[in-house]
Amino acid sequence: MKLLLVEDDDSLAEEIVGDLCGRGYEVSRAATGTEGLEMARTGEYALLVMDRMLPGMDGLSVLETLREQGMTVPVLVLSALSAVDDRISGLKAGGDDYLTKPFVMEELAARLEALLRRPIYGRTSMLKLGPLEMDLLERRVRRDGREIDLLPREFRLLEYMVRRPNTVLTRTMLLEDVWNYRFVPRTNLVDVHIGKLRRKVDRDGETPLIHSIRGAGFCLRVPE
Repeated sequence: MKLLLVEDDDSLAEEIVGDLCGRGYEVSRAATGTEGLEMARTGEYALLVMDRMLPGMDGLSVLETLREQGMTVPVLVLSALSAVDDRISGLKAGGDDYLTKPFVMEELAARLEALLRRPIYGRTSMLKLGPLEMDLLERRVRRDGREIDLLPREFRLLEYMVRRPNTVLTRTMLLEDVWNYRFVPRTNLVDVHIGKLRRKVDRDGETPLIHSIRGAGFCLRVPE
């Protein structure tokens, strides 16, 4: 799971990166708001951890810019500002959670896990990723203008993947978040649905978007 940490405090950033990498995350770090914005725009990250006070461009401005551009990646805001009004402003800017400094790493990790497991409902009715376009209201999907007819579960599965591009999605994640299972049954349900979805999304002659990651799961990759 790839995360982006935007934090200008070197010592704190080193502590956060070390702890989260030890928990199995792959963490990239940006030290300024401008750098964080550019890295976040790549769509490579499943979640952002954003300091509020940053050089160059403050965290809330970065967050507002990302939301205006249609990015729905979950964001945890970090800040030494703990007043109620400060928390509200962080959430109104588009933050999904707000954690005040100082904090313990166990709480940070728990909040990140909760955000990653939370169903993500769009802030926009349209999702666009590379050649794919999803209309969440009319439940329509197009690839380079070609209409793709999906069943309800296939639509939900594709939406889940589009919201997490370039991220390895395990079968357990898909069963829990798309099928709402709270246990992992021995079934090839995910593989069957991925196969059907791939045949509809990736036609002959088109660049494959849906990839199987051996021993790990599946990934939606958008060609550069």
